[in-house]
Amino acid sequence: QVQLVESGGGLVQAGGSLRLSCAASGRTASRYAMGWFRQAPGKEREFVAAVNWSGGTTSYEDSVKGRFTISRDNHKKTVYLQMVSLKPEDTGVYYCAAAVWSVITTSPDYWGQGTQVTVSS
Repeated sequence: QVQLVESGGGLVQAGGSLRLSCAASGRTASRYAMGWFRQAPGKEREFVAAVNWSGGTTSYEDSVKGRFTISRDNHKKTVYLQMVSLKPEDTGVYYCAAAVWSVITTSPDYWGQGTQVTVSS
């Protein structure tokens, strides 16, 4: 079992920055790939970014490439999402997720409770 707790969301103006954190617990947490998803009001949840267990491989949704950076610290069992140049369309609830790498972008096994990110124009 893996438990995930997100933090770091908030209200920011367009062009601003935020860093989300996701603390993982469980003996096997460091072995999983980790990802971030988001859900805007009235829309389905979508993949944002993922990092493999070692931190050496990452994947991003096209609209966030060059603006978002995912990283992890396995000693702290924490994954981060650094977001810069935020746009109003980045608004949504951001969820942390964990799974094996092959399914991290499509069907994660574990989810956090989410943290709200609101970008004002």
